[in-house]
Amino acid sequence: MLSKALKGKIHRATVTGTKIDYPGSVGIDADLLEAANIKPYEEVLLANVTNGERLGTYCIPAPAGSGEFTVLGAAARHFSVGDIVIVMNFAYYTDEEMDSLKPSVVVPDENNKIAKIL
Repeated sequence: MLSKALKGKIHRATVTGTKIDYPGSVGIDADLLEAANIKPYEEVLLANVTNGERLGTYCIPAPAGSGEFTVLGAAARHFSVGDIVIVMNFAYYTDEEMDSLKPSVVVPDENNKIAKIL
């Protein structure tokens, strides 16, 4: 049997931009994605701490070191610049894998630079 569990997380990033007229996704600084073990185009769940919204989309890499966190497409209607967001990425694991699972959790600073890795 496989269990779905947290693989990677970016805890409390800050939205730096929104673009309604875009095919849809979220652009996240490539450094944050790599540190959180989230691959480009993987599905992510966005939880907007500021307003309580949650929605699923996929991520695309923004330039490394840019601090960019841009919500794109229809999802942009649920986020504003300055909102605080949690990004979660999940995967399926066997029971054996679950026994030693340690998700990658990244905590960015107010400029979306890596402050610490848990």
